[in-house]
Amino acid sequence: MSAKACPEPVEHPALHKFLSAVFYAGSSFLITVVNKTVLTSFRFPSYMCVGIGQMITTLLVLHTAKMSKVIQFQDFDRSILLKMFPLPLLYVGNHITGLASTKKLSLPMFTVLRKFTILMTMILEVYILKKTFPKRLVYSVVAIVLGAMVAASSDLAFDVEGYTFILLNDAFTAASSVYTKKKLDIEGLGKYGVLFYNALIIIIPTLLASAFTGDLHEAVTFEGWFKATFIFCFLMSCFMGFVLMYSIVLCSYYNSALTTTVVGAIKNVAVAYIGIFVGGDYLFSWTNFLGLSICMSGGLVYSYLTFSTKPSRSTTEEAQELKIHITEDSTGSTK
Repeated sequence: MSAKACPEPVEHPALHKFLSAVFYAGSSFLITVVNKTVLTSFRFPSYMCVGIGQMITTLLVLHTAKMSKVIQFQDFDRSILLKMFPLPLLYVGNHITGLASTKKLSLPMFTVLRKFTILMTMILEVYILKKTFPKRLVYSVVAIVLGAMVAASSDLAFDVEGYTFILLNDAFTAASSVYTKKKLDIEGLGKYGVLFYNALIIIIPTLLASAFTGDLHEAVTFEGWFKATFIFCFLMSCFMGFVLMYSIVLCSYYNSALTTTVVGAIKNVAVAYIGIFVGGDYLFSWTNFLGLSICMSGGLVYSYLTFSTKPSRSTTEEAQELKIHITEDSTGSTK
């Protein structure tokens, strides 16, 4: 990779930024509920096969759209693999760990522990995209993580496997978000190329892994295939998987990787509190509820600072005090 200076980023209209963020928040909320229904309510045994279904849907929709001349992206050649690396690996890791953690954890705890993604994204943007952040944003992130730790400390349904999956999912999500932002600037790929080749590159290895582990066999022999309600929910999950990935790429295109992560946190405010009353798998405790509230309050403050604060000399000085270095071109970026 060369060390050439990046061109000045294009400033997108504020309406486009806002609508892409709302689209991502809505998609993320819906797929969490749908996946929870498929994996928990119907007890579907294979989260990996749900991911495969979502990849197949992505390929079919984008290929049909390209053949119909509705969208355009580069045809496959050898350069695609190098252009996409390591995004496909991060994508499959994010997909599998996300579905696994959805199955293992209650909705409120799932959304609380997902807050660690914000901290991880911030760290990766500093090291990979050479960005910096003012003290107030860093403090709000600390509040979010602290609230998550308080909530998790009294989790009455503690599951080591579930917690491991969700923390791995946080790391994969953060890395995927940052690298997606980088890949969108590569000539020939664009939003649709990133989506299509992600799915194309990883679907065969994922299918083989599913067959090797017996996951595919469990999915094929699942008794729920005879229920129309399950088939409807499974197809909805497949379609929403495509919609979610498109909304992430779209939000990353119009906003920063960190903003995309923040939008996910905003969505979690609704998911966590709804999950207390809907879903039946939340075990109430005051400590857990207090931590959840601290976490969500920190998320709202963080979101407000991110969307309303403009870069200034004072914020730059604060960031320098934190010893987080910034490159010249990032001083012109907006939060």
